[in-house]
Amino acid sequence: MIYVVVGSGPAGVVATEQLRKLDPLAHITMIGAEPEPPYSRMAIPYFLTSKIDESGTYLRKQAKHFASRNIDVVQQRATSIDTEFNRLITDDGRVRRYDKLLIATGASPVVPPVPGIDSPGVHNCWTLEDAREIVKLAKPGASVVLMGAGFIGCIILESLALRDVNLTVVEMENRMVPRMMNDVSGNMIKSWCEQKGVTVHTSTRAESIEQIGGGKLRVSLSTGGTVDADLVISATGVAPNLGFASDSGLRTDQGIVVNDYLQTSDADIYAAGDVCQGKDFNTGEYSVQAIQPTAVEHAKVAATNMVRGHRTEHVGNVNMNVLDTIGLVSASFGMWMGVPGGESSELVNEKEHKYLNLQFKDDVLVGASSLGLTQHVGVLRGLIQSKTSLGLWKDRLKKDPMRIMEAYLACSQSQVSAATA
Repeated sequence: MIYVVVGSGPAGVVATEQLRKLDPLAHITMIGAEPEPPYSRMAIPYFLTSKIDESGTYLRKQAKHFASRNIDVVQQRATSIDTEFNRLITDDGRVRRYDKLLIATGASPVVPPVPGIDSPGVHNCWTLEDAREIVKLAKPGASVVLMGAGFIGCIILESLALRDVNLTVVEMENRMVPRMMNDVSGNMIKSWCEQKGVTVHTSTRAESIEQIGGGKLRVSLSTGGTVDADLVISATGVAPNLGFASDSGLRTDQGIVVNDYLQTSDADIYAAGDVCQGKDFNTGEYSVQAIQPTAVEHAKVAATNMVRGHRTEHVGNVNMNVLDTIGLVSASFGMWMGVPGGESSELVNEKEHKYLNLQFKDDVLVGASSLGLTQHVGVLRGLIQSKTSLGLWKDRLKKDPMRIMEAYLACSQSQVSAATA
């Protein structure tokens, strides 16, 4: 068998390793568009703070990791697929045949429609090349404007704060990390950042960026003010890399459309990771979950199904985000925003920056979000993923959500007792 994996991020790497495990004699090629060895974008913040060097971002540390497993790594960009003859074309003009193909091309930063966004000194923080440029400009005492306070923006925010820059954050929504935190908790993160010396503008857009001489930039805000900066970082979201997949005739929507086996509209092609519109565990609907745990799970399932004689259904991934913002850990799981007709419970301690929100459907926990309560992260995920019936514990948790550990232990014990009865 000839397997080709397009994409050398976490999904691509895990998929090639799973393919080799299940098919020891196959020919496996992984194609990645960047010049570096396969690396993790989630490790870039550690590079920015000098906790690791570039090699520390590599997904596999041994120099001959892929060669020792007889996995060919090709540093080219895939440009098109000839689905009629099972051939992949790369930008060097080479044609590669495949029996099964996995598309794990990930996502790319969205470029906001801001005049001057292409000015020197304006960068994304998505690739190692981006990170190198940021390290050059984000010297201690430098003025930095960060556009976007979503999940990716807040990861970058911490790294910048640790570089001791004068940091200003501009976020369009009315709170920070709006896709994982509600108004209360999102604004608690904002107040935490402000206490740490970060200036945060919410409900604010960058209207334009202009060069003012001496390498300086001036960012005009929708509120009427301006901020001068040595560096502007754009972190306003990402979009799946669908280009060559859709151009090749594969069915796409928000991402590449797949079935319960992560198989695309072409029987010999599969998709995984940020580019894949996979099943959501809670809703059963298909959406793009651009997080690394989902990418890794997709990769294992897709690779397994690519191998003859193996078949495993993708049951869906729990939407999960865990974020450390200058020492304040936030987390959200599942349907953290609640469900129609559901019930909820909330604990708010603004002084100590502690927050817990539980969302129920009948007597099952379907979503949760927390702030400053790291001891509950595993329990919240476990209850949601197991769809455990809480029984009387739901009403107890509505009165006091901090009893979540008691509820977990009690309900888990009752399940064990029922199973052994």
